[in-house]
Amino acid sequence: MVIQKEKKSCGQVVEEWKEFVWNPRTHQFMGRTGTSWAFILLFYLVFYGFLTAMFTLTMWVMLQTVSDHTPKYQDRLATPGLMIRPKTENLDVIVNVSDTESWDQHVQKLNKFLEPYNDSIQAQKNDVCRPGRYYEQPDNGVLNYPKRACQFNRTQLGDCSGIGDPTHYGYSTGQPCVFIKMNRVINFYAGANQSMNVTCVGKRPHHYRDNGRDEDAENLGSFVMFPANGNIDLMYFPYYGKKFHVNYTQPLVAVKFLNVTPNVEVNVECRINAANIAIDDERDKFAGRVAFKLRINKT
Repeated sequence: MVIQKEKKSCGQVVEEWKEFVWNPRTHQFMGRTGTSWAFILLFYLVFYGFLTAMFTLTMWVMLQTVSDHTPKYQDRLATPGLMIRPKTENLDVIVNVSDTESWDQHVQKLNKFLEPYNDSIQAQKNDVCRPGRYYEQPDNGVLNYPKRACQFNRTQLGDCSGIGDPTHYGYSTGQPCVFIKMNRVINFYAGANQSMNVTCVGKRPHHYRDNGRDEDAENLGSFVMFPANGNIDLMYFPYYGKKFHVNYTQPLVAVKFLNVTPNVEVNVECRINAANIAIDDERDKFAGRVAFKLRINKT
């Protein structure tokens, strides 16, 4: 025999819910007396207070081992990479000489990028250093902050400085300038006390070559570098970090391509030649080098 439960009316359900929330006979709120609620709140207050104190203490102890200016671990950047300016998507520098809009964006980016290198700003903020030697600024037990940086003047970029240049870094004439910069690595003595420079070649990947012939080397044509021979001086190293080296401007190498074969995509690889920078690591194609595509369209 099936016993059917008595169906409660809506009013009964509401009354039972009200009684659960507050029972005037037993003075219980949601099934617990005031004393019971007080003990529960006290328990969680002590419990979470202990967790907060333990977390705060742990963070404080950890922060005592970390410097505000120098990262404790930087093994991910053991070898600095290279990058180009103007910075473009997929590292493709495409110029249509007859279309101003195609290269004006590059010019605007370069104007902004090179502004901190203006000679007046460099003279105001940075030092004239002795070439051919590292500009070391040890703390010697006392925090030496901020560190001074060596001047890298915009005029050192010659025909690629953009100063009074009606050709807009050569983009309006199909002879564009591309700037090579080395990524910053804190306390890295680039060059191992020996001279270093940047070199560029037309270099197509082997699987794209026809009969082993590298057409990019031929299509790239001639170019000039600023400073001469793509030299990077030791005096711009070591780099002490963003907070220490507040006015640091990293050295640049400008490459002005003079007669790239028009309407052809050319693969270019630039690399830094330094005694302590490896450039043959196939697992990291940006270690000490950078590859980009250059195309000059002319009608």
